[in-house]
Amino acid sequence: MSRFQRSLRLLLGIIVLLVVVVAGSGLYYFRVYLPQSVAPRSFPQVEGEIQLPVKQTVEIYRDKMGIPHIYASTMYDLFFAQGYVHAQDRFWQMDFWRHIGTGRLSEMFGKSQLETDKFLRTLGWSQLAEQEYAMLDEDSRAILQAYADGVNAYLATHHGEALSLEYAVLKLLNAGYQIEPWRPVHSLVWAKVMAWDLRGNMGSEIQRAILARTLTPAQIDELMPPYPKDHPVIVPKIGEGVFQAPPAQTLFSLFQQMPFESLAARFEALDGVTGGGARGLGSNSWVVAGSRTATGKPILANDPHLGIQMPSIWYQIALHCRPKSETCPMEVGGFSFAGVPGVVIGHNDRIAWGFTNVGPDVIDLYIEKVNPENPNQYEVNGQWVDFETRKEVIQVAGGDPVEITVRLTRHGPVISDTYGPLKDQVDPKDKEAKPFREQAGIELPPQYVIAMRWTALQPLRVFDAIWGFNRAQNWEEFRQAARLFAVPAQNLVYADVDGNIGYQMPGLIPIRKNGDGRYPVPGWTDEYEWVGYIPFEELPYLFNPASGYIVTANNQVNPWDYPYLITADWDYGFRAKRIVDLIEQAPSKVDLAYIQKMHGDNYDAGAAAVVPVLLSIPLNDAHLEEVRSILNGWDYQADMNSAPAALYEVFWSRLLAKTFRDELPKRYWPEGGDQWFEVMRHLVDQPQSPWWDDRSTPEKIETRDEIFRSAFQEAVTEIEKRLGKDPKRWRWGDLHTATFRNATLGKSGISLIENLFNRGPFPTAGGSSIVNATAWDTNEGYEVLWLPSMRMIVDLSDLNQSLTVHTTGQSGHAYHPHYADMIELWRNIQYYPMWWNEESVRQNAEARLVIRP
Repeated sequence: MSRFQRSLRLLLGIIVLLVVVVAGSGLYYFRVYLPQSVAPRSFPQVEGEIQLPVKQTVEIYRDKMGIPHIYASTMYDLFFAQGYVHAQDRFWQMDFWRHIGTGRLSEMFGKSQLETDKFLRTLGWSQLAEQEYAMLDEDSRAILQAYADGVNAYLATHHGEALSLEYAVLKLLNAGYQIEPWRPVHSLVWAKVMAWDLRGNMGSEIQRAILARTLTPAQIDELMPPYPKDHPVIVPKIGEGVFQAPPAQTLFSLFQQMPFESLAARFEALDGVTGGGARGLGSNSWVVAGSRTATGKPILANDPHLGIQMPSIWYQIALHCRPKSETCPMEVGGFSFAGVPGVVIGHNDRIAWGFTNVGPDVIDLYIEKVNPENPNQYEVNGQWVDFETRKEVIQVAGGDPVEITVRLTRHGPVISDTYGPLKDQVDPKDKEAKPFREQAGIELPPQYVIAMRWTALQPLRVFDAIWGFNRAQNWEEFRQAARLFAVPAQNLVYADVDGNIGYQMPGLIPIRKNGDGRYPVPGWTDEYEWVGYIPFEELPYLFNPASGYIVTANNQVNPWDYPYLITADWDYGFRAKRIVDLIEQAPSKVDLAYIQKMHGDNYDAGAAAVVPVLLSIPLNDAHLEEVRSILNGWDYQADMNSAPAALYEVFWSRLLAKTFRDELPKRYWPEGGDQWFEVMRHLVDQPQSPWWDDRSTPEKIETRDEIFRSAFQEAVTEIEKRLGKDPKRWRWGDLHTATFRNATLGKSGISLIENLFNRGPFPTAGGSSIVNATAWDTNEGYEVLWLPSMRMIVDLSDLNQSLTVHTTGQSGHAYHPHYADMIELWRNIQYYPMWWNEESVRQNAEARLVIRP
C-alpha cells in the first residue's frame, strides 16, 4: 500500500465515521443518496443543441459505446469540441493528472502528498511545460488554446459535483478546494508523467546496486541475464559495426553498500500515484503485410499494457474536419488522453500506427562533490561552480504553505535533498534515520549530493509529433513527425492504405563517454559524461521487410551488431516470440478473427519450461501425484476456466518463493514475469545449482527436486484451501481477478467510498509475460495489476471494419451507463466497431449534440 493510499484511508476513515455517527444516516448517504441523487448530476448533455463560442456549427455524434465522433469545419472548433467532451466525461481524471504533473497534489489531498510534491517540484515538470509552450509554433499553440477554451467553456457552467461525483467526496476532505481554469501547459505536463511511467531501466539499475551488497557480479548476471539469442529482435539487420558495452565493473565495489533502498522507495511512492514504473508495464504491437492477409492489405494490432485503473487511461475519440482541407487537415480516430488534444494511437484516412515502449536507458545518477567551505558550490573538473537554485512554494490543503529550494547541477536536479535516508542532514527527532554517509560504509567526498540526468528534463516537442502522426499521409511524413518523439521512446509500428508497413524507433538515446548506465557514476569529472545522442538517421527502422510482418513487444530492438547502446535491460521477448510463432504458423491468410485470437492467446512460456520438469520428479505421495496428473497434456494456455492453469500458477508462485526469497532482499523477491521465465528456464536444467539450496536449513543442501516437491505440496495445500478439493471445480479466473479502482478515492481503504467508484472483481484469463498480458505479482496474490489497457485492430483494406475495446468504459462518471460497459467485452477478448464512415457513425449513433456559435 502506497503512502497516498495509507493517508487517504486515515483521513477518509475519520470523515466517514463522523458522517455516519453525527448525521445518523451516513450509510444512506453513501449507499443511496450519492449514487442515486448526486452522481447523475454529473452526467453530461449529449443530445440536443447548445450555444458556445465556436466559429461554425459543430456536430458530435455519440455511438452506442458513448464514443464521440466530432465533425467541425475549422481546426479551432474541432479541438474546442475535443476539450469540451473530455471535460464532459473525464474532468476529475484531468484535474488529478494535472496536479500530478505540476507537483500540486497537496492542494487537493493535504500534507499526505507533501513529499511527493517536493520530488515532483524538484524535477520541475511545470517549468519545462512552460518552456515547451514557448518553443511551439503558432499552429501548435492554437491547438492547445482551442482545446483549453473548450475545457473552460464546460467549467464555466459546471461546478463541483456537477463535474464529477468525486468532488462531492473531496468536499468532505477539502472543503476549500477550488477548480482553476485549464491552461495549455496543463496538457503539456502529461507528457512528463507518461515519460516517468515508461522511464525504462531505472528500476533495474537500482536493483543491481542493492543486490551488489550481497551477491557477486556472476550471481547478479544469473538473475538479470542478457537478452536471449533464441528470441526475436525487432530490427534484425541495420548498419554495420560490433557493439561493445563500455565496462562498468570498476564501479561495482563503490555501490556494494550504498543505501539505494531509499531511492527505490521514493520512486515507488510516486509510482503509487501515477500507476507506472513496474516491469509489468509494456505493450504488444504488430503489423502484418498484405502478402499474409486475407484482404491483401495490412492489418495493424496494438495493445498497450499499463496499470489497472478506473476509468480507463484512454479516451477514444474521432476528429473529422468537414471537409478535410489544407486549413483543416484532421481526419483521425483512435485513443487520446483526457487532458491532451489529438489522437495518440489510432489511424487517419491514410495511415495507422501503434506504440510499444522501448525502455531505453535514458536516466543516469551522478554523485556530485560539494564544496565543504561553501555548500552552494559543487566541483566540475577541479573547479568549484555555483548550484543554480529555484524556490518552490507548495500550497497544502488544511495547512500552511511549504517553501523548498531546488538545487540544480550541470547534470540535472539534486534529488538527494528529497530522498530521506540519502540526506546527510537528518531529522534529530527521527531516531531510526541515519545520515547517508553512515549507511554507505564507503569513503565518499566530505560533502556530496546526488543529481539526476534524464532526457525528459529538457524542453521537448512530443505533442508536435503526435499531431504530426494525426496529419501524416505517408511513411515519409510519419517518420518526419517521429523525429520529434523524444521521450518516452516508443516502438512505432506503421501501416498505410497503399499496402506499406514500417517500424521506427525514435527518441533521445544518450551516447556515454564511459560506462553503460547500469550504475550511478562520479559527477565531478567529465569521465562519465554524455557526449551526444544517437542520430535519428541511425536509429533502427524497417520498411516493407521481406518477412511480411513486424512484431514489437518491448523486446530487443537493435540487431546484435548495432554500434550503439540502447539499453542492457530489454523485456526478455517471450511475448514477442509467441506473436512471431503465431504469425508464422497461421493456418491460412491472416484475418481480423485470427488477430483477435492472437490478442487473447494465453500461452504461458514459463510453464512450457517448468511443467515437464515437475512431471518428471517423483512426489512420493499418492494424493500429490493424483493432483499433478491434471497437468498431463495441458497446452499451457492460462485460460479463465482452466484447472491446470490454476494449479500451475499457484505452484509457480510457491516455486519462486522457495527458490529465491532466502537470498534476495524483500523488495526484489521474484514477481514472476519475463525475467523469471528466463532465469528459471535455464535453472531447471541445473538440478544441483546453489540457488536451490535453502539457506534457512544450514544442516542440509537442497536440490532442485526437493524444492519442486516442497513447492508443489504447498501449492496443493493452498489451492485446495482456496478453491476446494475437487480439481474439476478449479478455475484460474477464480484466482486471477481484475478489480478496476479509481486512482484516488478508490484506493482509500474505506469500503463505503471505494464501492462508489470501483468495479470488480472480474474473473480474467492470461497472466504475466503472456500475449494476453494481465500481469500479476507472485508476492501480492493473483490479482491483475497491469493489463492490456486497450486492444485495437485496424483493417487498412476498409477502415470501417476496424475493431477495438478498452478496459472500463468511455465515461468517467460513476453509475453512468458507459462507466463500466466495456469490462465484459474486454475480459472476454471481444470488440466493438471503430466506426469511420460518417454514414456508419450516423446509423449507429445513440446521441447527437449540436454546438452552434
